[in-house]
Amino acid sequence: MIANACGVDFGTSNSTVGWVRPGASTLLPLEDDKATLPSVIFFHAEDPLVSYGRAALADYLAGYEGRMMRSLKSLLGTSMMDDSTEVMGQAMPFRKLLAHFIGELKGRAERAAGREFTSAVLGRPVHFIDEDAAADQLAEDTLAEIARDAGFRDIAFQYEPIAAAFDYEAGIGGEELVLVADIGGGTSDFSLVRLSPERARHIDRRDDILANGGVHIGGTDFDRALSLASVMPMLGLGSQLRNGKAMPSGQYFDLASWHTINLVYTRKAWSIVMDNYRDTADTVKLDRLIRLIRERAGHWLAIQVEAAKIALSAEAQTVVDLDRIAPDTTLAITRETFDESIAKLVDKTATTVHGMLKTAGVKAEAVDTILFTGGSSSVPLLREQLAQLLPGARRVEGDLFGGIGSGLALDALRKFG
Repeated sequence: MIANACGVDFGTSNSTVGWVRPGASTLLPLEDDKATLPSVIFFHAEDPLVSYGRAALADYLAGYEGRMMRSLKSLLGTSMMDDSTEVMGQAMPFRKLLAHFIGELKGRAERAAGREFTSAVLGRPVHFIDEDAAADQLAEDTLAEIARDAGFRDIAFQYEPIAAAFDYEAGIGGEELVLVADIGGGTSDFSLVRLSPERARHIDRRDDILANGGVHIGGTDFDRALSLASVMPMLGLGSQLRNGKAMPSGQYFDLASWHTINLVYTRKAWSIVMDNYRDTADTVKLDRLIRLIRERAGHWLAIQVEAAKIALSAEAQTVVDLDRIAPDTTLAITRETFDESIAKLVDKTATTVHGMLKTAGVKAEAVDTILFTGGSSSVPLLREQLAQLLPGARRVEGDLFGGIGSGLALDALRKFG
């Protein structure tokens, strides 16, 4: 059966579009033959060209003049959505930036499918914004408005961990009580769901969802924590000024966060850095920061930190090459440093799961399976914490980058035919 609608997973780090049709993969190819499109836009300075995904990252790293934007989803529900940023000398609303990417995502999916999509199920985190129902609803409403502006007329939403559960359910042979741990770029979302081949035939699955929970912590937060703990001290974070006071940390937090990196390049930020330079006894670290700003290498550095995070999910140690901002300089980072930097963040995710189980009235030993999905679910400390919380549950790794898009496509078939 060919579905009339698609499933759209607009992610903080990567995006996918799924479409159910017989004899073919559910996920549509969005960049060359790849099903994922990194959620990145690069506006070129010397011509009107706009590049997306891996091409955007490649253009930035190749040294083209322009403006790169990433992790745009993190803006939903925040006050920044009503602000603008400078793109090629003109103010561009953040809302329009998101519309650029959603429109491109839709267009690529339609070219791959050879048809137009006017109906879609969009994924959403359990909480766009923690402990603020009004801001959370505003985030969903804003995303719906942007999707309609892109040409989707009929829109439904589904929690991203539920979508991942639907994708996993398509391959099991019996009933399971599953904790879905969806750790994405911007949020950690959890759902406790009863799954089975029989239940999969039902359109209304509300009775099968025992609990949902989430916290606004994800891969970009792990990047920031690792950066602040390891790389930013190389640029002056933690240094002392001549008057004995600590170096102001604002620019380092901006530099360590994907969606605020460009703030470091403003005249105001430059003035603060130069004031600090005159007041510090150790100028070597500030020299590195100044070189980074002059070369607009903030996103380059963030990419190095992200690569280190990924490496440390599989290895005990990795080395970051800082040659672009500090010639002949490398930085060794250990798994221990990574674990220490993210420990409080991981504790919050584990507390969220514990509270969700308590609210649902489900004992830990009743959970059959932990289903890991989302690119950041491979972080070892996170997996260890959840395994300790549910020691009897088997651990299953779903499609880390495509499971949600596939599940949303299945949900789109149920809802729109």
